[in-house]
This record gives sequence, C-alpha cells and structure tokens, in this order.
Amino acid sequence: MSNLPETDLITAARAGDAAALEALLEQHQAQIYRFGLQMCRNPDDAREVLQDTLLAMARGVRDFRGESSLSTWLYTIARRFCLKRRQRGRDTAGNPAFTPAAETDAALVHDPSPTPEARLAGRQVADLLDQAIRALPPMYREVLVLRDVEGLSAADVARVLGITVQAVKSRLHRARVSVRQHLAPHLGALPSGADPGTPCARIVSTFSKHLEGEISADTCARMERHLDDCAHCRAACASLRQTLALCREAGQGTEVPPAVRAAVRHALAGLVPSS
Repeated sequence: MSNLPETDLITAARAGDAAALEALLEQHQAQIYRFGLQMCRNPDDAREVLQDTLLAMARGVRDFRGESSLSTWLYTIARRFCLKRRQRGRDTAGNPAFTPAAETDAALVHDPSPTPEARLAGRQVADLLDQAIRALPPMYREVLVLRDVEGLSAADVARVLGITVQAVKSRLHRARVSVRQHLAPHLGALPSGADPGTPCARIVSTFSKHLEGEISADTCARMERHLDDCAHCRAACASLRQTLALCREAGQGTEVPPAVRAAVRHALAGLVPSS
C-alpha cells in the first residue's frame, strides 16, 4: 500500500480505506515532527503538534479536495497548533532578540573533507545551524524552515502562512542573511593568502534574491562581474550556498523517536484501525 502514488492513497483514504490513511500518516509524520521541533523548540510540544496534526488529518481527509498539496495542507494545520502553543507563552522564554544580520563579516568557507575530524565538525555545524534557525523570531523562522528546510515553493509557503509571496521572499532573505552570518565563522577559512576584508553591503541579500530568480538580467550580470573581481563577496555567496545546502540536509535527517511514534499510534488507534 505504501508504494502507491500519493494521489492514489489520498483517493483510497477519502473512500474510507484505513490502510491507505495509515500509509499517508506514516509518510508525513517525520516532516510534521521536524516542523514542530523547529517552531516549538520543545520535543514535548513537537510530539503534541504531530499527534494533533495527524488526528486532524485522519478526521478531515474525506473533506480534502486537493486544492493544495497534502503537505501544504498538513503544514497549515501543524502551524495552527504551533501558534496555539506559542500563544500560551512557551515560545518566549530564552528567545534572543532578533537583529537582522548586517553583511559585514568576512565569509569563511572551504571544501569539506571526509576525515573523522571533518565529520565531527560537520555535526557541530549542524547543531549551530539548528541553534541559528531556532534563534530567529517565529515569523522569519517559519518561512526559512518551510522554504529552505522542507523545500516548499514560495507560493506554497505563502498559502501555509496566509501572506503574499512577496512577503514570504522578504522574510526569507532576511532570515537567510542572519543564519548565514551565524554559520560563516564555522564553515572553514578564506583561501590561503587572502587579505582580510568584508563582503560588500547587501551582496548576500542580492545573491539570495538571485537564487530565487528575483533580480533582472542586468542586475545579475553586474553582480557576476563584481563577484569575479571580489574574493570576499565570492566567499560570502559561497557560504550562503553552503548554508542552504545544510538546510536541505536538515530536511532529510529527522526521525520520529520510537516513543513518540508509539504515543501517536496509540492516540490514532480509535480513528485508524490497524491494517
């Protein structure tokens, strides 16, 4: 059953097929749990968000009409449950004040090495990425998580959040600049012999817009000419690429702990009879 295309599983689940519904729940639980962890910053809250979201899916799948993707629908539900927890004040404790990162640090980047030391450093960088994302205020964090970690399109992120695509992209670029600046000192070093210096103002934000296809051909050409001549800006843009690659990796690596899976399955038992 789990090998069927998602569209077939949705059709079967809407028709009352418990095995199809269970397969859908299984396929999507990791991404919802990961989203809950990033947004709630608390494993217990993430478990509750996962459980509430999957219960809502089980109850509402018959009414799902496919006006958006199933993932978009589930993220919208999960976000609503995250907001309820945040309104209870759980997301305010220890949340550092957000100052959009100024693009004034020297970006540090080098090619990764397969040595054990490099693997350890990679785990440390992954932890730093998690810290940098969680330090963002929710309005920036949710955009970056949905777009760069979960891989939704800007249009789908806008549907989940109920805002315009332009607002999504504006928040996204500010979040990317901030997270990149937190990570840049830990991504390696400038090429040997390079003079110390700083990237030019707004180059990272402009490069982020380029990656989203937002800048004109003329602006892109000017940026490329500048990058040809400026090693520091090339390094800054390279570190943004590396940061986004780390975000994508983070979107592949979260497993739902067995205890959480068991608790969720128990909660769903009355709605989804075992196949």
